[in-house]
Amino acid sequence: MRTTLTIDDDVAFGLKKAQQSDPAKSFKEIVNEVLRRGLQPKNGQKKKEFKLITYSLGLRKGLNLDNIEELLDQIEGPNRR
Repeated sequence: MRTTLTIDDDVAFGLKKAQQSDPAKSFKEIVNEVLRRGLQPKNGQKKKEFKLITYSLGLRKGLNLDNIEELLDQIEGPNRR
């Protein structure tokens, strides 16, 4: 895949320095290696499972959800504008 990236100066400096330590590799190879390392979990850590607790808030009686203008009038009052 071919794409264009805007790399901050400090990151570009670090990539160039990494390339100087291994001149046999191209800049593209260095960038791909660094990105792959950054995407791996650190120290064999697994991603933590994310759970979202939801609650039913219910609907207020008398609110018409089909007409947004009427709903806003009921919630905020007729002088909301």
